[in-house]
Amino acid sequence: ALAHASALIASFLGPILFLVLADDDDELVKQNAKNALNFQIIIFVLLTISGLLTIVLIGLLLLPIVLLIDLILVLIATLKAKDGNIYKYPYTPSII
Repeated sequence: ALAHASALIASFLGPILFLVLADDDDELVKQNAKNALNFQIIIFVLLTISGLLTIVLIGLLLLPIVLLIDLILVLIATLKAKDGNIYKYPYTPSII
């Protein structure tokens, strides 16, 4: 659960730390950390695109929407992972 919640404070760093520091036999932590990292990579790409689109003012609308989606989905993932489930973010490919 902390792998997901750490993404709110340290976007990439939190899930990477949990992925590196997880025990080899702790598949729940490793899988949740991978899913959190994949999602944060997608959020980074979306924020970069939104930032570039601020030139034509569309990004000013997209930036808060992407940040809100990030907050909501990370909170949902944290609650699901706290119950011992592996949470897969919607529309997120497996990059890692």
